[in-house]
Amino acid sequence: MKLLEVKDLVKHYGKVKAVDGISFSVQEGSCFGLLGPNGAGKTTTIEIMESIQEPDSGVVYYKGEKITHSFKEKIGIQFQNTSLQEFLSVRETLELFSRLYPKHKPLEEIVRICSLDDIINRDNRKLSGGQRQRMLLGIALINDPDLLFLDEPTTGLDPQARRNFWNLIENIKKENKTILLTTHYMDEAEYLCDDVVIMDHGKIIENGSPKDLLKKHFGEAVVKIPAEAVPEGLNFSCPSEIKDGFTEIQCQNLDQTIQELIHNRIPLNGLMIERKNLDSLFLKLTGMSLE
Repeated sequence: MKLLEVKDLVKHYGKVKAVDGISFSVQEGSCFGLLGPNGAGKTTTIEIMESIQEPDSGVVYYKGEKITHSFKEKIGIQFQNTSLQEFLSVRETLELFSRLYPKHKPLEEIVRICSLDDIINRDNRKLSGGQRQRMLLGIALINDPDLLFLDEPTTGLDPQARRNFWNLIENIKKENKTILLTTHYMDEAEYLCDDVVIMDHGKIIENGSPKDLLKKHFGEAVVKIPAEAVPEGLNFSCPSEIKDGFTEIQCQNLDQTIQELIHNRIPLNGLMIERKNLDSLFLKLTGMSLE
């Protein structure tokens, strides 16, 4: 079921078209990634979807109806940067935000979901980066939203804190929450997202599941064999090219490609098997890395 749908969204800043007629949908209960380099238009798109900005044209639908200002009460947002009231504990901070909504999730549920037991009575100014992000996630969940926006939530965190945060997101998904995630970490998008949209210069240049997109552009894997080991003029059943001294074969079936090499008596010394990732995909599509 489509929980959120964007149709023909357009937004200008002067002569710059930040968002150029994009359309996509977000399925209920999924984690959806909106990816792209700085200046791609994803922040503007997110702010329009959050009802923070108005589009020049186009419509955003929530559960089949055009969003209004009351939509803000139905969503949770974890901004990239958030200023908080000082001299409050984590518990007091959560209680403060809970009073801003007519409906809110019980505090003990927030503490459990976001693993806040160990810091619940700590001053919110004295949290580590990972602890602060867990608290901000709790704030975003205060009103028990069906849809949760996470804007680069793990930027600056160490690898262990990032992995812990991923676990929290997976637990939230299990409660049938829908998550819209922006991130510059492609391993994060590949691990968490069921579907992604890749934007560049205000347009969508690809969309689909990470697995399907990688298979579409790269096959199952890329097999690299030293170019001098491959007889001149030999054609493979899969697309191949010579690059940096290697013959690269984009194979759809790894076993079949290996058998093909053996059949043609090509020595396997120096053979490498490379599985591409989302950063490789973006590099192929735009000539730049996402990270």
